[in-house]
Amino acid sequence: MGRSTPVATFGAAMALTAAVSVSTGVAFADDEVWPAENTQSSDEVQPTDGAQPTDGAQPTDGAQHNVTYRARVDGLARGALITYRISDAQVNSADPTMLPGRTFEATAVLSDPAEAGMRISIQWPYSANLHCEILVDDQLFAQADQFIGPKLTPARDDPDYGAMNCGAPLSNAPGLPADELPLPPPVSGDGTDAPPATPPAEFPPVDQTPAPDPFATVN
Repeated sequence: MGRSTPVATFGAAMALTAAVSVSTGVAFADDEVWPAENTQSSDEVQPTDGAQPTDGAQPTDGAQHNVTYRARVDGLARGALITYRISDAQVNSADPTMLPGRTFEATAVLSDPAEAGMRISIQWPYSANLHCEILVDDQLFAQADQFIGPKLTPARDDPDYGAMNCGAPLSNAPGLPADELPLPPPVSGDGTDAPPATPPAEFPPVDQTPAPDPFATVN
């Protein structure tokens, strides 16, 4: 009975050591396998600055339109004058020799195609058919034909006789920008009083003493 005690004590010690070893291994396994909560894994794709979406809005300038003017004078007419809008604020004029079958053509760039316009005029004795076309971006915008009958005398009382308008009217003078049109002289004051008159120039008095007669007889 006295020798059985050390054997039991040794067996209990071995069982305790095995239990401690098993629990320690499980703890190490837990620390290595489970990641911390709310931590992103390496399989997730992280967004970069270059992949950020954009609204795609780009600033754009006002659209410009290509305008083509064509004019033709069919008949025996002289002094043809063709006026057309060449830009948003300027018109241009040309006086080509318009022989039968010849077509005058000019181009321009406008921001508003509704402002495209031209005018054809001929001089006396007239007797010709006028034809014009206006194309905007290669599409027919306006077209007109008019026969100008002959006259025995120039139509001075009708300045529009012998002329034809096509498209928008031309408001400013040929070749002169709209911002350079001549303006009336300014009126002093509030505009109700006429400007003061210029005083007349002063001249020295004229000597009215009669000149002596060289042929008079001296007594």
